[in-house]
Amino acid sequence: MKKLPAFIFAISFSFGAHADPRLYVFDCGGLSFPDVSAFGLGNDETSVRELFVPCYLIEHDDRLMIWDAGLPLDVVGPRQADATSWYENSIVDQLAAMDISPDDVDFASYSHFHFDHVGAANAFANATLLIQQTEYQAAFENPETNPVFRPALYSDLADSDKIMLQGDHDVFGDGSVMIISAPGHTPGHQVLKIELENFGPLVLSGDLYHFEASRRLRRTPVFNTDAEQTLASMDKVEALVEETGATFWIEHNLQLAQTLNLAPAFYD
Repeated sequence: MKKLPAFIFAISFSFGAHADPRLYVFDCGGLSFPDVSAFGLGNDETSVRELFVPCYLIEHDDRLMIWDAGLPLDVVGPRQADATSWYENSIVDQLAAMDISPDDVDFASYSHFHFDHVGAANAFANATLLIQQTEYQAAFENPETNPVFRPALYSDLADSDKIMLQGDHDVFGDGSVMIISAPGHTPGHQVLKIELENFGPLVLSGDLYHFEASRRLRRTPVFNTDAEQTLASMDKVEALVEETGATFWIEHNLQLAQTLNLAPAFYD
């Protein structure tokens, strides 16, 4: 992986309490799409056919938060020829290599409940779930209305402690980690804004966009629950990025992922 300047990339991998947030990025799989038309793009409008699937861990003081949980754990194993999905090292094992158990995680929040973002969600059932009320209703009460939801992947969360959100939410109460409501891809889709002292403000996209071309051309996937709502969320998030000067990471961008320092390295 490409190394970032020392003032951005922390060379110490020590884990402990930190007042300012640290962000850890994990490789939680990949997806292949020979035809991208379902994403609202013509196959001639982007050459990208593979997507990165990330997981993230945020450390703040002595508390931990997981953001997105990758592909289903039953995918884990060596990449097979012609595979449309692959996942070589599970998030649970990657955390274990850092001496972190899923039970050590205080908060779990997911950009949305599609299968490639909640694959290991059941492992974090003891964490407090931060979820938009509209997403909870869609994923737990009416999952049959969205075929990309796989309730078995997150069924254990039904008994988790929960904070039901109805909009933006300040996770730690100091403005450093903000869940930003951005519905449309799913009813309760959300993005995450993190204030990192050295790196600066950063916004994690969820599935607001899947491709750089999606952002450039303002295209919405055909499987979004509400295209107009998605466009409004794009406007909201883009305004936030411009106002704060935040870096914006399209989570599924494989080209971007190949430049990032993965855990146990961190951004602060």
